[in-house]
Amino acid sequence: MEYKEAVHTVVETPGYLRDAEGIFSETEREEIVGPMSKIFEDMKRGLEEVDAFLAGESAGYKVTLPAEVDVKSIRKRLKMTQARFSDTFGFSLDAVKHWEGGRRTPEASARAFLTVIARNPNAVIEALHPGSVSQMKR
Repeated sequence: MEYKEAVHTVVETPGYLRDAEGIFSETEREEIVGPMSKIFEDMKRGLEEVDAFLAGESAGYKVTLPAEVDVKSIRKRLKMTQARFSDTFGFSLDAVKHWEGGRRTPEASARAFLTVIARNPNAVIEALHPGSVSQMKR
């Protein structure tokens, strides 16, 4: 079976799990349908969590933060000195120096903030310094 036909059969046919059983070998079916089933289950679980939250059955969810954040690599990627990094994002210069030197580890709230900075520094800069136009590269 051609790849395009397989995609059509698996993706666009209602009841694709049932239909795929008669067309593909078990190995082929698992290779094509398996990842899609996991994605579907993840999406379904997420929607169930949203429903529970909206119905007041759940208070929200716990964010999992990285145990360690490489502050120096974030700062270097942004081409900032320690002083500029601390001024731009509101950290004390001493904290940045201690984090980078391995003498201290950022607290959970700082790790969360550093994670956001690492992913979208321009959004953070715009939020902290409204009106500033930054063309930093990620």
